[in-house]
Amino acid sequence: MTDKLTKESILAALSKVQEPELRKDLVTLNMVRNLEISGGNVSFTVMLTTPACPLRGQIEKEAKQAVLALGAKSVQVKLDSDVPNDGRMRGLVNMPIRNAIAVGSGKGGVGKSTVAVNIAVALAQTGARVGLLDADIYGPNIPTMLGVEKLPPPNGNKLVPAQAYGLKMISMGLLVKPGQPLIWRGPMLNSAIRQFLGDVEWGELDYLIVDLPPGTGDAALSLAQALPLSGAVIVTLPQLVSLEDASRGLQMFRTLEVPILGVIENMSYLDLPDGTRMDIFGSGGGEQLAQATETLFLGKIPIDQNVRIGGDSGRPVIVSNPDSPVAKALAEIAQKVAAQISIAAMSGKNELPINIVE
Repeated sequence: MTDKLTKESILAALSKVQEPELRKDLVTLNMVRNLEISGGNVSFTVMLTTPACPLRGQIEKEAKQAVLALGAKSVQVKLDSDVPNDGRMRGLVNMPIRNAIAVGSGKGGVGKSTVAVNIAVALAQTGARVGLLDADIYGPNIPTMLGVEKLPPPNGNKLVPAQAYGLKMISMGLLVKPGQPLIWRGPMLNSAIRQFLGDVEWGELDYLIVDLPPGTGDAALSLAQALPLSGAVIVTLPQLVSLEDASRGLQMFRTLEVPILGVIENMSYLDLPDGTRMDIFGSGGGEQLAQATETLFLGKIPIDQNVRIGGDSGRPVIVSNPDSPVAKALAEIAQKVAAQISIAAMSGKNELPINIVE
């Protein structure tokens, strides 16, 4: 049957294999590269739209089976990735940033910075080029969470971001003395955010994660005006008060015409030693918010003291306890965010579908 093994027949077989989230076949999406045939042995590369693709195993298996069905002796499938650009112009930034993602909330104390840090590290662990911008100018604590104490020396008139756990990071916390308060009005904050974009040597990034301060004030507005965002992620607690504030934050992004990537429910529950589960802050609020606003629910993050320990010690929980339920939840959420970004970029639309293949 090896006489059936031609490039045309193999591509025809692979045209029946769909990318589950983009809902188009691998050939139409131009994801099949470097196809080679040697006797009955076939090898090719499948170019994914993100290294954090949650369904990479399924794609590899189905592609291999499709070619084996033609009579190939062996099929070698290599998975690579090329993150698509969302197509937005970012003139303030010196080097290309393919996708910019804001992590916001309507109120403080919901663990927004912790979520932003761990999502950024999770994406970097997959091999993506990731930057993390701490836009919480008044309360910059991301340097502590990443164990970073100072920036590298500047390159001419450009700031060089710090590096930790495979990602690049900039924060006001690295530019002022420890404990020094920032008593700034809106225009000064706006200027600082613009400098973090235009005066930092980010290099080429697949994802820039932006940790916003709480609320719906100047920082979010300045960021949306200065940096076209691929989308925003909303972090909330299950309790009613948090949901009301998170809803305001979500509607603010919609007013600014920023696509909503989804809602994350943090501190969702506590698993007790006897196997029971305690809903300290209530239950199901994040899902209700997502449903009411026709937004994707990205997942629940349980309460775990290792999250706090990791944040205080400069070792994010996704690094310090990668096999814990909370780290796995964060990694899965990072994959879903990356998938939503790919769907939006490949479809060329600002509106995101709320359904996702689990």
